[in-house]
Formats: sequence, structure tokens, C-alpha cells
Amino acid sequence: MRALSLRGPRQFEFIELPEPSPPGPNEALVSVRAIGLCGTDLSGYLGKMPFIQYPRILGHELGVEVLAFGSSVTHLEVGDHCSVEPYLNCGTCHPCSLGKTNCCEVLQVLGVHRDGGMTHQLILPAHKLHSSKSLTFSQLAIVETLAIGCHAVDRASVSAASSVLIIGAGPIGLSVLEFARLKTNKVAVVERDQKRREFIQRHYSEVTVFDVTASLPTFEVVFDATGNANSMAESINHAQFGGRIVYVGITPEAIPLNDALFHRRELSLLASRNACSSDFPKIIGLIESGRIDTTPWITCTCNFEGAPALFADLVDGRIKVVKAIIETPF
Repeated sequence: MRALSLRGPRQFEFIELPEPSPPGPNEALVSVRAIGLCGTDLSGYLGKMPFIQYPRILGHELGVEVLAFGSSVTHLEVGDHCSVEPYLNCGTCHPCSLGKTNCCEVLQVLGVHRDGGMTHQLILPAHKLHSSKSLTFSQLAIVETLAIGCHAVDRASVSAASSVLIIGAGPIGLSVLEFARLKTNKVAVVERDQKRREFIQRHYSEVTVFDVTASLPTFEVVFDATGNANSMAESINHAQFGGRIVYVGITPEAIPLNDALFHRRELSLLASRNACSSDFPKIIGLIESGRIDTTPWITCTCNFEGAPALFADLVDGRIKVVKAIIETPF
């Protein structure tokens, strides 16, 4: 069984793995049909993702086809097309007991903490598969990215009356945008890159777009999706009195806090990690109904053999994308 292994920074190697064993009672065997690439994958490729140890098979944004399942599985059929919830939680720790499976104390993420989907077949816990009768495999691979934004917007309790600012318009910022605009018509984005600003103006005409040099008003809810410590520190300047700041992007660096301003405005600071199981069927339904249009998202595709070259092109800036998808022939 063919797989693509990241042996070290910028060191991909195609390898052969043994075929998976038959699925256990609560498991499913799937064929990987589409793989979305995200910042985590690219950081791992560059050697900048501290949670990835080499060698590692990347891939956590997956559209898959069900090949077989165990005796206790009742919600799947052979041939089902599914999105994969890649967060493998223990089910017994304190956050899991509260339903916060996204921040399980011993969480393992496919393609990060353990080998992921850049391979022919996978055995997965069956309850981590969310099926659709109509979405393409590429659309199903995007669901996990969208789930990050869905969870963040829920964390912030955005309402119709809320004014929202999203800092950073990469895929994570765009995923926040998709769900913020379903809650309120008062959404703005600040983004450094001109191409990304043009993308938002072209596809989200109702959204106000600012360059980073603009003088900004304040907002009730501020999402920082940059993963940049300086931006995250500055984000409290854009929050209204009594407002909320949500860190969606993550950084290994310390973030300085202007405590006097933080206290004076009595702000709330929230972290948003991963997504919840319930987000996946909700998002699939929103795409199926047309309330979320994934068409503009997929701006680059390649086959499995072309994946190493695609990674190099992306990190070296030869290709600019919103979302790149690896379409597998398996």
C-alpha cells in the first residue's frame, strides 16, 4: 500500500505499507480520495510544527470512501462518502466528560500526532466519519477547515447584533468569515495581502475589507486568525469595551498583554481549539443546502504523485492558493 512519508524537513519519500487489518467492531476501513492541505501540513514540511515528529504521514483534511466496517457500526454503508473528524480523543478525561472532545487532555490528531491520510487506506473509529449523499470528496476534505471557523464563532457567541472583525484572511480566517456572516451582517476583515483582500471583495461583497495600514473602528468580537504573536497582542486594541477576543491561530511565542487596557475595557479573551463532532454534520448540511459555497475555495488540485512538488511550490511562493487539494487515484 503506497504512502507518502515526511522523513524530515522538506524530505518526502514514497513508501510501501502493509495492507490494513479488517476493521474492529467499532471501526471502519476507508479509501482516501481527497486530501486538503493546510498551514499545519506546510509547517510540518518546513520543520516548524513542534507537534510533528519525523517520520510522519501527513493529512488530516480528508474526503474518504467507506470500504468496510465492524459489526457494531450502524450509521455507515459500504460506498459512503465521508468527511473525517481527525481529532482522536480518549472519551474519559475531564474535558471529554464535559463534551469538550476537541480539547481532550491526550488528544491525538491524524497527520500530526499520528500518521494521517496521505496513504491508500486507513482504519478509523467509525464515529469519526460523517457522510454525505451529494458532496464531492474535495468538498468533504474542506469540512474540517470550515469546522475550525464554526467552532470559533460558537465560542464567541456571535449574534445578529454583534460587530465582528477577523484579522487574517488565510483559510482559517476565511472559515471564521463563513460562519460569522451567517450570524451577523456586520463583518469586517483586515488582511495584509492584496490578493486575499481582492478574493474577499470578489466573493464576499457584503464584507468590509481593510488593509493593515487602515485606521480601524472597534468591534464587539475580534477573531485573530494569524498565528502571529504581535498581531495577537495588538488585537485587544480593536475590541470594544466589554468585547471579546478569540485566538483562532496559534503561536509558540509568548504574547504580551496590555493589562491596563484589558482591564479598563473588561475584555474577555478566548482560545478556540479544533472543532466539535456536532460541527461536522452541521457544516455538511450547510454546504448541501447552498448556504456555504465551497467553489471559490479550491484553487489548486494535483494528483498523489505530484504532492511533493506541490508542497515545495507552496512554501517557496511559486503558487498562491486559498485551498490546495490532493486528489488520490485509489
